[in-house]
Amino acid sequence: MPESGTCTSIINLRYQDGSEGSPSNPAKYKNQDYAQLKDNSLRRGRLFVDSTFPPGTRSLGDLPNLASWQEEEVEWLRPADILKRQNNSDEPTFCMKGASRFDFGQGNIGNCWFLAAISALTIQKHLMAQVVPMDQSFKNYAGIFHFRFWRFGKWVDVVIDDHLPTYNNQLLSVHCNGGNEFWVPLLEKAYAKVCGTYADMNAGLPSEACKDFTGGVNMTYELGDAHTTGHDEQLWLQLSRATGCKSMVCCGTAPKGGRLVNTVAHTGLVDAHAYSVTAVTEVEYYGSKVQLVRVMNPWGKTEWNGKWSDKSDMWNRVRQEDREKCFDRDDGEFWMELEDFCHYFNMVSICCENPNFLDGDLTCQWKCMIYDGSWVAGRTAGGSLSNSTFATNPQYRIQVTIINKQEKEDKNILLSLMQKPQQENRKERQSHPIGVTIFKVPSGTRQGRLGSSFFNRNNPLKSRQLYTYQRDLIELHSLEPGEYVIIPSTMKPYMSGEFVLSVFTKSEAKISPHDGHDDEDEDHDHDHDHDHDHDHDHDHDHDHDDDHEEEKLVLPKIPTDGDGDQDSTRTLFNRYADQNGELSARQLQKLLNDNFPHGTRYGFGLDTCRSMSAMVDTDQRMSTSFTEFSVLWKKIHDYKKIFHRADLNQSGSLSDYELQRAIEAAGMNVNDGMVRLMMFRYSGVSSTSLENFIVLMLRLEKTSSIFKNKSSNGVIHLTWDEASLSPLNTTYACFSRYPTFTKITYGRNIHIIY
Repeated sequence: MPESGTCTSIINLRYQDGSEGSPSNPAKYKNQDYAQLKDNSLRRGRLFVDSTFPPGTRSLGDLPNLASWQEEEVEWLRPADILKRQNNSDEPTFCMKGASRFDFGQGNIGNCWFLAAISALTIQKHLMAQVVPMDQSFKNYAGIFHFRFWRFGKWVDVVIDDHLPTYNNQLLSVHCNGGNEFWVPLLEKAYAKVCGTYADMNAGLPSEACKDFTGGVNMTYELGDAHTTGHDEQLWLQLSRATGCKSMVCCGTAPKGGRLVNTVAHTGLVDAHAYSVTAVTEVEYYGSKVQLVRVMNPWGKTEWNGKWSDKSDMWNRVRQEDREKCFDRDDGEFWMELEDFCHYFNMVSICCENPNFLDGDLTCQWKCMIYDGSWVAGRTAGGSLSNSTFATNPQYRIQVTIINKQEKEDKNILLSLMQKPQQENRKERQSHPIGVTIFKVPSGTRQGRLGSSFFNRNNPLKSRQLYTYQRDLIELHSLEPGEYVIIPSTMKPYMSGEFVLSVFTKSEAKISPHDGHDDEDEDHDHDHDHDHDHDHDHDHDHDHDDDHEEEKLVLPKIPTDGDGDQDSTRTLFNRYADQNGELSARQLQKLLNDNFPHGTRYGFGLDTCRSMSAMVDTDQRMSTSFTEFSVLWKKIHDYKKIFHRADLNQSGSLSDYELQRAIEAAGMNVNDGMVRLMMFRYSGVSSTSLENFIVLMLRLEKTSSIFKNKSSNGVIHLTWDEASLSPLNTTYACFSRYPTFTKITYGRNIHIIY
């Protein structure tokens, strides 16, 4: 059972009081100010409509449990209108008589993981008040509500309107059992907004939502097949400590046959389903202590039917005070013995504001420091220890002062590493394998960033470094007093990304971050960086030499009939050309996908081939002749070579750093901002495939040619026709503003005057 004492809180210790992102001053998500927006709506007499998450299919997403014709029939209604459609004369309310785990049931969206977390949240009233501001109501109504989540190092305030998706006049997703209560559907909508869409909430782990409700420490324990002798005792200890520390505890069942389908087993448990743990207790049964776990199904129904279930006669053989803990009602909550719990569930996760539940030391006041960092390809993305660039990773030097000698292997340091998503939609988010490496720093070592020689001379604390795709990597360490360096890294070098490193310590600790962006870091590693840059300069010189001849011409010279490659190119062209000796966009697509290693899953798309054909269409016949194809064929092979030379980590795609390097290798200069714009336009994700790179380079080269041929005194004048056909039109979408001409300045870099 829980040790005596009061569990301490560190939720306010990791933030400067009142700083943006703190619990008392959450950052404004999407730059929306709740108070200001509500005041504006009331003053203008109009109900708020959230333009950043509008009621419609864009916010709903592609729900897997809903056919397309059903999605078209989804209607977005405000709470009062929903009640009217249901012939309910009650007025809508936000929350009646306090929030409870019995308030709601799951709807048609597969987000049981999120609802299980809400169920656990309702038990911890202090956390509930942080996430769900309870001063909201339908009085002084403006159609606007707000909720708070901890997102990657800071609290954010998320504003929504109260349009909710309905189908046949019923809420499509979660519903409140009270009929006219709406705090849960509105909370769900706010979380759908940070996920991207409602559909992006389909499938997940409750630990993700618990982290976003607390910003605390997540620990997951395997059950099921991982269940071993003595496991019960340790798990019971952790569960008892967790409930004593006011933790959020959730669990889940395994999929049946590897399929994520919620089938109900003969035990009454639902396969591939998330539950919350709402209590633990011990009862005396025929003179023996029995350990019980209380579990809640977010469906609000369908319960365990085995030993110690609601209808089990075993409750008749315990003391009256224990018997009163069981209620025979189909509300989704039930008791089960710890042994059965470990057998039928495959995982349990515990999330608490602090790590006290790990060792039961409830009086310990943990300290927490949060650092925002980044891995920048070519600068601070050094990869794992097996790479020569490892020393370029961000470094955090920490001075540990105290360890409890009386406790064996006292865990006095906890690290949490989270990778920030680069994509807005949860289901589209891509992550790199990440890990944390720790070295002991010998006494007398100079201050500042540590260079490669240090890591070559010293061994990490762990002989085996593990990397994971997990959203939140947690590591516990028992560190003797002294200095250490913590190094978060991706498994491979040149992987760009942002991260949040949280360092929990049992005592005051001095931490010096060296993220590679300060002058001291660069000076300290000067020799290493100089050698590294020298290699890059050498590569760039070589690339420029290769491309000098091509740079002088709009299109490279076509090989003569006597060249050997001409016959093979002609043969290839004739195999796909029509009777007029021309390639349509579809024929070009088939030719390229049959004969060119494109490096993408689906090959060259039809729109891509139309673009490539247009780039070399000198006779404006809207098809590709042999002469034009010869130009294109040579170009894409040249771009392929540049692509592979720039793909430093051999991932098959280019990061922003690698893309800039490739463009420079082709003899063009672009700044960081332009590279990010081009990646957004041609890739839509954080990397660029070979297919997209080829189209991008064709457009850049064509644009460069237009500038050179039509510029005068640094200014280019284009007619409407020229502007409409210019590659810039599709790249920047800016020419529609100008009826006759557009001014564009041209120098070493490309600039557009709006």
